[in-house]
Amino acid sequence: MTDKNKNPEYRIPVIVGVGEIVDRPKAITEGLEPLDLLEQALRRAEADAGAKLLGEVQSLDVVNFLSWRYRDPEQLLAQRLGIAPTHCYYGPVGGESPIRYIHEAAKRIARGECSVAAVCGAEAQSSATKAERAGAKLPWTPFAHDVEEPKRGAAFQKPLAVKLGVFRPVTVYPFYEAASSAHWGQTPREAMAESGTLWSRYSEDAAQNPNAWLKRRYAPEEITTPTADNRLIAWPYNKLMVANPSVNMGGALLLTSLAKARAAGIPEDRLVYPLGGASAEEPRDYLLRDQFYESHPQNAVLNAVMDLAGGDGRKFDAIELYSCFPCVPKMARRTLGLGADVQPTVTGGLTFFGAPLNTYMTHAACAMVRRLRGGAELGLLYGQGGFVTKHHALVVSKTPPREALVQETSVQTEADRNRRAVPEFVTEAGGKGKVESFTVLYGRSGDVEHGVVMLRTDDDRRTLARIPATDGATLAHLLDMDRTPVGSIGEIAMAADGVPEWRVA
Repeated sequence: MTDKNKNPEYRIPVIVGVGEIVDRPKAITEGLEPLDLLEQALRRAEADAGAKLLGEVQSLDVVNFLSWRYRDPEQLLAQRLGIAPTHCYYGPVGGESPIRYIHEAAKRIARGECSVAAVCGAEAQSSATKAERAGAKLPWTPFAHDVEEPKRGAAFQKPLAVKLGVFRPVTVYPFYEAASSAHWGQTPREAMAESGTLWSRYSEDAAQNPNAWLKRRYAPEEITTPTADNRLIAWPYNKLMVANPSVNMGGALLLTSLAKARAAGIPEDRLVYPLGGASAEEPRDYLLRDQFYESHPQNAVLNAVMDLAGGDGRKFDAIELYSCFPCVPKMARRTLGLGADVQPTVTGGLTFFGAPLNTYMTHAACAMVRRLRGGAELGLLYGQGGFVTKHHALVVSKTPPREALVQETSVQTEADRNRRAVPEFVTEAGGKGKVESFTVLYGRSGDVEHGVVMLRTDDDRRTLARIPATDGATLAHLLDMDRTPVGSIGEIAMAADGVPEWRVA
């Protein structure tokens, strides 16, 4: 029997190194490409660990990035590092994916499949966007035009949703915002105030995070008040309430076994232990969900990780609640039983820290490791992807686990058990329509483009309907700050272009 089989510490995964890089080039063409950012973040993670581990990486996960396209970027990165990991993976789009990859890497170590694992992600969207606008050629690895673009929102949505413009995150999440706040008995004014206060707390952490893109605190009213620099995008979200992807960032984590960490001489106070986690998903087509005031997968995932904290969300000393849009952490903190005074981040949020698209939670995990090293005991990392679609949470601790890391972590059965009947979706409707949720879309000049309501028909089917910009009375009804329009009834009629339209009764 080998020492590894005798010693259970070889099956206890630990996070030993974190590395981040923020690139703010003086000239567009001086910007680092994603592969550079990935490599530098990993080398910084190795330096943070204080042990030569990169050469021994047997498991490498690269978070999907969208600012540049390579053929097999995970293999290109491995070649740069001079390694040939057994597990070498470049995954699909998903904001929850960094937490999933960290969790899965920890499980590989627990199964004895590898002794060193790396998870990393990077984006250079700021440089890519500026170069495109300026017509500048970036001296990067040639763009792989023959590689298929990753599937995103519109690929999974109904044609009517695409036609009405409600197929992107910024236009879909408002449906959850309006439905959830109405369900909680809030007026739109009260819901907006909660969002502003919550987002201001995210900005406070960003102001103290040296890796943040926007390093200043914003007052709640700055966030919720539309201005020329904080324009309305989709009601009720202004620019300062949505993710900011125009950043250049890279982040990485290194994991190994407790035995290997101790053999390498890594101090005990630098070790952070993954204790366990959970995952579940909604249907990709958001119109196939039963309602929009809660997410059953989100609830199932958060309830599962609360069990790791003794069934009480207040036991977490530090938390990161995914923050692409306010409705997500607002729903999450209620499921966790946390009050309105919650401190929802250790990082700064996707608006203020910055949103390197799918890899924000890589940076959140780095920030969480630093927070635990600084004195916190128990941390929660909750990531989310799609349109409240994919959910993964991970509990990390300064204290070694009492039991082996659980391998089966899906709570999909529990999520599906709570799902109620889903209404049939129709593209043609008439008669009365009751508002299930809504949003209003705005142009860059601040003018209303049109409103969109999600309706239940007389026979309880679901449809989407447009409110033309010329229908001032119905738009005013939707935008009343002191009374939610959710539940109100109006008339549905088919427009000449074959799209349902709705008018308040």
